[in-house]
Amino acid sequence: MPADYEIFDLGDFGLQRGATIRGCKLAYKTFGTLNAAKDNVVVYPTWYSGQHYDNEWLIGPGRALDPAHLFIIIPNMLGNGLSSSPSNTPEPYNAGRFPLVTACDNVRAQHRLVTELFGIERIRLVVGWSMGALQTFHWGALYPDMVERIAPFCGSAKCSRHNIVFLEGVKAALTADAVFADGWYTTKPARGLRAMARVYAGWGFSQAFYREQLDIKTLGYSSLEDFLVAFWEGFFLPKDPNNLLTMLWTWQNGDISDNELYDGDFAKALGAIKAKAYVMPGQTDLYFPPEDSAFEVAHMPDATLIPVPSIWGHFAGGPGTNPVDVDFIDGKLKELLAA
Repeated sequence: MPADYEIFDLGDFGLQRGATIRGCKLAYKTFGTLNAAKDNVVVYPTWYSGQHYDNEWLIGPGRALDPAHLFIIIPNMLGNGLSSSPSNTPEPYNAGRFPLVTACDNVRAQHRLVTELFGIERIRLVVGWSMGALQTFHWGALYPDMVERIAPFCGSAKCSRHNIVFLEGVKAALTADAVFADGWYTTKPARGLRAMARVYAGWGFSQAFYREQLDIKTLGYSSLEDFLVAFWEGFFLPKDPNNLLTMLWTWQNGDISDNELYDGDFAKALGAIKAKAYVMPGQTDLYFPPEDSAFEVAHMPDATLIPVPSIWGHFAGGPGTNPVDVDFIDGKLKELLAA
């Protein structure tokens, strides 16, 4: 079956932490048509472990992201298995040797795609969920004169200390599997992936989601254990462990001020974002609580805090799991695009 995405060749791509990915590949998919003025552009980055397919729930006729009117670019994150990743990079940077990639590296690669391949100078909207939101904030801070609007939802501009701790638990569960072999596994470390999934299960949805038994009553699983196995273990088992760890490092080290423009001054980086911003945390998100978003919005010149009123936790933001939350986010994106 032919691939439904394109590859942009970045050549020898230098990374923030000093390594170079030779023949670096950025996978992307587009929807709609770039207009003559090149002013109908939306950039919609992917999230932790997700690929462009997993973003398509927010795109369609009558949606804010309607390909009849907008040219939507979904760039796949480095490490996600389609763009350059541990699973597809030749020796010596293969598998456990794949270099450290920052969110800044990702967005600079995406900027090259947008400018070099398409000749785009203005972006109408950058939008993303979770790690896609992290990249959205980076777009606003790194290219403030290019980006007109941003809509990060269920994500942050900097990985919090609490979030780092959660991810350490995820990483420890995965790498404790003896089959993992420091990233040089020859068979899938399924035990580690299943353990990782169970750690994740306590974070992806809120306490209220489990209290109300939405896993059974709404999603249709037959029991809590069925949900843990069929949904969560099923979610992570097909994914490559080294790819997951590469993206996990990117997430933990996410910080829009960690570059030569802002030298670690987080408030300065937030203050430099000129885009009109709708920052939409999930009301019950355990990764990215609304108070973290409130701090960000307080330091941004043209930002509005809009919590998503949902008990679906982090998954209020995706990937299209709860139709009510999808409609809420879509409605706010329509409002922002019309502003």
